[in-house]
Amino acid sequence: MPEPFTPPGELSIRTIAMPADTNPAGDIFGGWLMSQMDLAGGTLALMRAKGRVATVAVDAMTFHAPVFVGDQLSCYAELLRVGRTSLTYRVTAYVQRRDEREPVKVTEGTFTYVAIGADRRPRPVADG
Repeated sequence: MPEPFTPPGELSIRTIAMPADTNPAGDIFGGWLMSQMDLAGGTLALMRAKGRVATVAVDAMTFHAPVFVGDQLSCYAELLRVGRTSLTYRVTAYVQRRDEREPVKVTEGTFTYVAIGADRRPRPVADG
């Protein structure tokens, strides 16, 4: 019996890939996928920093498999590092295809966010 799917990190976003999100070849546009991953990491960073954050870097982005219209996309984020003003998350994206039983890992990347104060300048990340 296969091991149950154990996602890395916390589920942060789940959505359906739609026809409006396709590139000229008919596959889901990589930029759409990357934006979903940024939203997923940014959502957890905002909660952890207890306030506004801004994306300052996306590193080590790897695309493993295409995303198709109708796929259910789930993005999982895990906190890798907390700096004085920054938070770094690894975001991994999986799809559930209509005709497959197991989720398929489609991409992963490392996203860094900086906590932003009311003056729009970096501020220390809140404890805890």
